[in-house]
Amino acid sequence: MPLPTGVYRADHVGSLLRPEEILQARADLPPNTNDTSSLRPMEDKYISEVVRKELQNGIRSITDGEFRRAFFHLDFLQHLGGVKVKGSLASTNSSKEGFMPPKLVITDKVRHVKPIQLDDFLYLEEQIENARREGVIDANEKVTTKVAIPSPTMCHFRGSRDTISSTAYPDLDPFFADLATAYQAEIQTLYDAGCRFLQMDDTNLAYLCDPSMRQSASDRHSQTPEQITEQYADLINAAISKRPSDMVIGIHLCRGNHRSQWFASGGYEPVAQVLFQKLNVDVYFLEYDDARSGDFAPLRFLPEHKVVVLGVMSSKSAELDDKETIIKRLHEAAKHVPKGLDQLCVSHQCGFSSTMEGNELSEEQQWAKIRLEVEIAKEVWGEDLSK
Repeated sequence: MPLPTGVYRADHVGSLLRPEEILQARADLPPNTNDTSSLRPMEDKYISEVVRKELQNGIRSITDGEFRRAFFHLDFLQHLGGVKVKGSLASTNSSKEGFMPPKLVITDKVRHVKPIQLDDFLYLEEQIENARREGVIDANEKVTTKVAIPSPTMCHFRGSRDTISSTAYPDLDPFFADLATAYQAEIQTLYDAGCRFLQMDDTNLAYLCDPSMRQSASDRHSQTPEQITEQYADLINAAISKRPSDMVIGIHLCRGNHRSQWFASGGYEPVAQVLFQKLNVDVYFLEYDDARSGDFAPLRFLPEHKVVVLGVMSSKSAELDDKETIIKRLHEAAKHVPKGLDQLCVSHQCGFSSTMEGNELSEEQQWAKIRLEVEIAKEVWGEDLSK
């Protein structure tokens, strides 16, 4: 089967290790500031470089490495009207133990007040075209400009009734409706600018696979885990409900990714049927790098027209994955989906730097892992990674 537009047999979640100069510049910002606009010229420089590195190392789904973010989710969500971040995005808690990101609070009606990712998308498009003109890749080679944004569920899961203004939202149904409407506006803005592949990053559906997190979420939100799962599927579906038919939507699930740490465990079985059969996305980027993610049996719910980018490689460890083991696991997973390997791709379980600190490996090791991934994909599926 042909892959959806923007999906490749060797794919990636999106974030890459930040250059030291960017990290230092963020550390030098005034305390408690969320204004990082002064960093943009430096970010532009390094994004231009990382685009070329992605292409040179075989990746064809091109991101900006999330170099403009401290957190994969907060830097985006703070730009929605009515959403506030309690804590600074300029620097994060560097301690590995007891790590907690700044909190989101809903202080007013949620609304889309301005384009959030538009300028970043346009700059990334420009750098890809510059690289093409420079001969980094062939003139006609297929490349995708990939935009990754947090799932709208990130505005709800970690909070509680107390973190959502009861004045703005005495009832929560309008909150979810407004959140979906804000996402619809952002998605339309990106589409109008030329974006054809959008990925939503969602830790929460994966957290709802962890028994202890299911219970704590149920306690916080006074709902059963099953009700929360259904509610999140409805929210995401509403958020993408007006996307044009030629725009591909992906969703990435992971169980935490901070300085090579994880935060949740549990196979996909508790959410699998809703995830694969109710969620109206085209492609799933799924964490599957170790036993914490469970077995491949939940993939039996995957419809024939959808694709899974299987995160069987690890972005957390410095060591290269074993090539033969990865290939064996891909073939094992293929037994559980209707069309076998045709419905699968390969990636690392998450990005290399979901928060700005990054995972505990070097840039050289990061690129070696990406090159190995491309090598594996070509061995399993052939030279053309878009088929």
